[in-house]
Formats: sequence, structure tokens, C-alpha cells
Amino acid sequence: MDQEENKDKTAPLRVCYFGTYRKNYGRNQILLNGLRANEVEIIDCHQQLWRGIEDRVAQASGKWLSLSFIWRVLRTYIKLIAQHRQLPNYDVMMLGYPGQFDAYLGRFLSWWRGKPMALDLYMSLYLIAVERGLVAKSPFTGELIRRLEQLGLYFCDVIICDTEGYRTYHHSTYATPKDKFRFVPAGADERLFYPRQHVERDNHDQFVVAYHGTFLPSHGIETIIETAELLQTQSDIHFLFFGTGPEEEKIRQLVSEKGLTNVTFSGWIERNAMANELATVDICLGVFGTTKQSRITVQNKIWEGLAMALPVISGASPTVSETLVDREEIYLVERENPADLARAITDLQQNESLRQRLAQQGFQKFSQHHTLHALGSQLQTHLMEVVAR
Repeated sequence: MDQEENKDKTAPLRVCYFGTYRKNYGRNQILLNGLRANEVEIIDCHQQLWRGIEDRVAQASGKWLSLSFIWRVLRTYIKLIAQHRQLPNYDVMMLGYPGQFDAYLGRFLSWWRGKPMALDLYMSLYLIAVERGLVAKSPFTGELIRRLEQLGLYFCDVIICDTEGYRTYHHSTYATPKDKFRFVPAGADERLFYPRQHVERDNHDQFVVAYHGTFLPSHGIETIIETAELLQTQSDIHFLFFGTGPEEEKIRQLVSEKGLTNVTFSGWIERNAMANELATVDICLGVFGTTKQSRITVQNKIWEGLAMALPVISGASPTVSETLVDREEIYLVERENPADLARAITDLQQNESLRQRLAQQGFQKFSQHHTLHALGSQLQTHLMEVVAR
């Protein structure tokens, strides 16, 4: 018996990464690879349910009542059950993001195996639906999402989130006990996002400011466009956008209406190619929206810029200010204030020493606490804690 216990103590942690989570989403990739970097064994139990962001938006707007979608969900969960039956023994089940709805099946299967279950909450599905106007379009669906999320959180033994702001939100919204939460902050995959020798663009005489990511209301992209309008007379400053998303058409139309010639859209490109493109820019932009979701997290795009040792400008919030030091590790501006963002851009354009300080110290902060290994180590500790209960 003692030998068996000693073997268990020395064996690597075995995690069943379970659900219909977005397999290629940055958060899931970071946590999965972070665990592997800490010699945690991952046993994958995943089935694809969603067909993209448009599909998720359509279902959250009320189309989930269609028989075709209901059958798709049933078929997906039947496959997960069959896949789970074939798995070897594991120590803990981990629900990838978004996994709030997978918690029902996950709880049953983990109970069946006699194992604890953890959830990477990351973002609230209900809050996303509210902020994107989906609840207003279909109040019944919105209320269903809220209740399903609340009960899904109840079923979990431990909930992983990235900031105190998110823990406070879920505690106040759902009365989820605060002691159920553990923290693993956002970060970046340093295998893709790392300092590279600055590559001159064809328009090397221009000072290039870049936004990369999904075009969402919470990111405040309209503020960036209004800033570009304020700086249009400064022909040496150019704005470059990488990405796509729900607001892309609206943003492109806004640029067209304003007749802006200092803005370029490059569309969505593969992540490694995007990192190569970011190596040619002078400043990375974070988020500038004022929605609750945008203010209670430090988005991955901020850490990706810091991981590449690039100066980053983003909107100020208590969460960001608690994490990064203004004018030392990041340049913070007032949200939804194009004039303040314009001042920050021109300030950095004219102050090379400040750009270098932000780049160096921001990279140092990332390297100390937000790499794959650092985040994976934190998650490993939390999972081992719930296993030991």
C-alpha cells in the first residue's frame, strides 16, 4: 500500500481536458501547453460543437431552438460520452473555455470516475451575450444562458479565472462562493510571440501603430478610428489592423465615411505570420472600450505585445493598473478618449527612450509571470490542490 501511495505521489498529474471548448483559442492553447511545459500529462476528450463566431452568435440570438442545432448538440455529447468511456485513468477533469455548459455532462462523467472537476471560466458567457446585444434580441435565450451558467458554476469543484474583477462579478451575479475561485492570469505563447529584430516595412519612414485581434464592441475600435482621424494630418503616422470579427464591416464603413488614408486593414492572418508582421510595427494597441468585460481583465493582445518587447498603449482600468505600471511597463490612457490616445501615440513617437523603457520593462514583467511555464505551473498547483482534497 505504501509503495502504491509513493508511486501516486511521484507520478505526473494526469488531466482530462474535456468538452466542446474552442481548441485553437489562445487561452486554451496557453493553458494546455503551459501544463505540458510542467510535465503534466494531458488526456484529450474533445469534440467540436461550434462552427465559428457567427454560429455562436446565431444560436445565442435564439436559433438554438432549431431541431438541427439540438440534434447537433446531442450528437456531439454522445460522441464525448463514447470517447470518455475509452479514456485511461486520470486525476482531474478540466473543462476548457468555454465550458460552462459542458459542466453538466462533465460533472456526471467525473462523478462516475470519482474525480474532481475544474473549469477555466475565463469569461462569462452571459456577460458576453449582454454586451453584444444578444440578450436584447432574445431575452428568453439570455435568461436561459444566465441560469445555465449559474448552475454550471455550482457543479464545479474549482473555478479558474484570470482576475479579481471576474471573481467579484461572478460572486455578485451568481452568489458563487469566492473560495471556489483560483487565479491563472492571461498571458501569451512565447514560442510565437517573442522579441524579434525590428524589420523595416516598405514605408519605413512611417511610424506604425497596430491593432491585432477580434473586432468586438468591448475593444473600443471606434476610438482607434477616431484617433486616426485626429492624426490624419500627420502623414508619418499609420494605423494597421489585423483581424476580423462582428464589428469589422462597421469599422471599415466608418473609415470609408471619414475618408481616412492613414488606415490599412490586413484581415485575419495565421498567428505566426501575424507575429512576424507585428515585428515591423512601432506600437501595439490594447483595448479602449468601457464595457464591464473590457475593464475587468488584461487581454491577451496586451501580453502578446509585451512578449514581443513592443511598447503597448491601452485603456486604463483598476484591473490593468493593478497588474502593470503606467509609463513603466505600459502606457495607459483614458478609455473612449481619442484625444488622449492621440497624445499618447505622438508622445511615444517623439520619445524613443520612453518607447525603449516600456518595451524592456513590459517584456520583463511578461517573462517573470505570464509565460507558458509560469501560467502552467500556477494551474498545476490549483489542480493538485483539488486532487488532494
